[in-house]
Amino acid sequence: MDTSCSIAETHPLHRLFRGLTESTFMSDLGIGDPSLVGYVSQLLARFVSSQAIWAVRDKQGRRVGQVAEMLAEAESAPDDDRRRDCLRHVGDFTLFWTGVYPEALPKLQAAPLADSLISFQEQGKRSYYRASTLSPAELGGVFRRLSEEFELCAFGLSRVRREWEKLEASHGQPGRMWA
Repeated sequence: MDTSCSIAETHPLHRLFRGLTESTFMSDLGIGDPSLVGYVSQLLARFVSSQAIWAVRDKQGRRVGQVAEMLAEAESAPDDDRRRDCLRHVGDFTLFWTGVYPEALPKLQAAPLADSLISFQEQGKRSYYRASTLSPAELGGVFRRLSEEFELCAFGLSRVRREWEKLEASHGQPGRMWA
């Protein structure tokens, strides 16, 4: 599973996400942790590509689209690296949808999908915590903090979205800012 950033850190969109995340997390939430803020802004940049959102694949190479299936992939992983990557992705996936696009959650969790039985928040927190135990110290610390502050980070992401929508509106046409 490729968890690299899909756009270069020098790309204007990446810089925009970094600036909005830093400003919003510091001003609105009082979070000035560069590692945490950097991770969240890289998450936004990485998820610009829908391929990154749906990065988990099963043993046959098919896309895994439900959190419950991603967790099953983590549990059946042949090694700790794969397990950590799957758990990290569950944390990222649930944080992204919970914070940036919460209006999509009913569709993502609609019956008869297995995800209708789980809480994205709880699974995100749990997955980040478990990933923290399988990660090197610095990254593990970021995952632990994301687990502990999941709701606050999701709220921060909703504020980041609000700020980019304000920027988009000030450019006159929806979507024009990204072109």
